[in-house]
Amino acid sequence: LLVYSFTMGITRDSRHKRRLTGGRRNVHQKKRKYEMGRQPAMTKMGAKRISAVRGRGGNMKFRALRLDSGSFSWGTQNCTRKARVLDVVYNSSNNELVRTKTLVKNAIIQVDATPFRQWFEQYHGAVMSKKNKASPVEKADLSGKSSSVASKLAGRFADAQKHLDARLVDQMNSGRLYACISSRPGQSGRCDGYILEGEELGFYVRKLQKKKGKK
Repeated sequence: LLVYSFTMGITRDSRHKRRLTGGRRNVHQKKRKYEMGRQPAMTKMGAKRISAVRGRGGNMKFRALRLDSGSFSWGTQNCTRKARVLDVVYNSSNNELVRTKTLVKNAIIQVDATPFRQWFEQYHGAVMSKKNKASPVEKADLSGKSSSVASKLAGRFADAQKHLDARLVDQMNSGRLYACISSRPGQSGRCDGYILEGEELGFYVRKLQKKKGKK
């Protein structure tokens, strides 16, 4: 008794599709290796686990199966820091990816604000205040600094007060920043991205509030 097991390969061809007019297309060739697709990585949050996959031409892909941190850039402040990924909060393509906490490109996540807060306070000579709502950013004590350093920090502090987004300060005080993943964790094995600010931050905050309202 012979038992044959056939497994369908994932393919990226278009021969199985119907014509533009709706007519069936006769297929006269089998699947080709160069049209091959693979299972999605479905990267989850957790202790770092990456598997290497050999691709066409000997090129390597790095499938991230679990990731817990990444490099995130704060565009307006020209600052990049490694931060922990805390949560997946929004995905425009599929709510299921939010429920299962799947890390994919363009997913909106929450990252740890501590590294960015520490850098901001050190670089600008400022202290972020939770209590003072009128001026959430206060000047730090510069008594131990030289006059040249104090004047430099004073200039930076004045600049920060003008351009810093109030919503970002609130997020810093809560310990969580909204960020967008710009790398492809299933291809590069990394979860890198940028901190949301300005109009883009406002857009996603409204989306999340709308989502909460429906619940």
